[in-house]
Amino acid sequence: MTAVPQPLFRDPVHDGATDPTVIWNRHAGEWWMFYTSRRADAPPMNDVSWVHGTDIGIASSSDGGATWLYRGIAEGLGIEPGRHTYWAPEIVDDGTEYHMFVSVIRGVPTRWEGHARVIRHYASHDLFSWTYRSTPSLSSEAVIDACVLRLPSGGYRMWYKDEADHAHTYAADSDDLARWTVRGPAVECSAHEGPNVFELGGSYWMLVDEWHGQRVLHSRDLQTWQPRGLVLDRPGQGPDDASYGFHADVVTSELGAFVFYFTHPGRSAESAVPEGAVADSGYADRRSSIQVARLRVNGDTLVCDRDEALEAPVLPFEGPVR
Repeated sequence: MTAVPQPLFRDPVHDGATDPTVIWNRHAGEWWMFYTSRRADAPPMNDVSWVHGTDIGIASSSDGGATWLYRGIAEGLGIEPGRHTYWAPEIVDDGTEYHMFVSVIRGVPTRWEGHARVIRHYASHDLFSWTYRSTPSLSSEAVIDACVLRLPSGGYRMWYKDEADHAHTYAADSDDLARWTVRGPAVECSAHEGPNVFELGGSYWMLVDEWHGQRVLHSRDLQTWQPRGLVLDRPGQGPDDASYGFHADVVTSELGAFVFYFTHPGRSAESAVPEGAVADSGYADRRSSIQVARLRVNGDTLVCDRDEALEAPVLPFEGPVR
């Protein structure tokens, strides 16, 4: 058995890995992690330009999630000239193609507010090179952080953050991942971002990032969601883990449920505001690390001991059957 290191992964180019999502690569026979590659090493500018102009980074693991190899960036996302901003990838495998839903902002803004945000749909056969498909018409022009789940009755549901409506989570449905019908607000209990939905223990769960930990929500029908406390809201004791756990992805398998999240190890104090809007104080404050921890069902909620020592594999050596 191999001990899972802390931190799990750091981006070796810009040291700003955030917003991870993990998918089985059928062609390579290994797990791939996609993430927002923030430019933590950008020159200090006293603004938030460093969280913009970002690519989607890729890392791979062939040993059950213990070690991750940086592989570069997702290619083909640019559909207009210039440097643009790509955030929070979500990857869906329909058995034939992979589909990416990624948040996009034109250019490299220096301010957090005042810029349109859209979610674009791309497709790929190899998870490396991507082809633009469409920009779904959703509830506003301020939408980010897509999460997509195949529905038990058929079709798909997307959850996403609508910044135009108090930073609440909205939902939209599709039969084919191409045409989407907005259902409306899904979670309005708080301002938040980064919804992630998964099945565990016979129920559906959603984690949303409230910037002071992950809010746990529970549902039996994927329509009504009940708040059930927080996870990743208390600092861990391991290296690079003594901050809130931000924007998470959960992978469930016969090995259990594991939450992949990121931290800002250099921040001495956290505040319950959108973490990307924190004033720029330089590289130590900006840099981020990917971590992983086990999730368990405990009564009517989820619990997570981020100090539990993990041994690989945390991910199966064979991916999900399609």
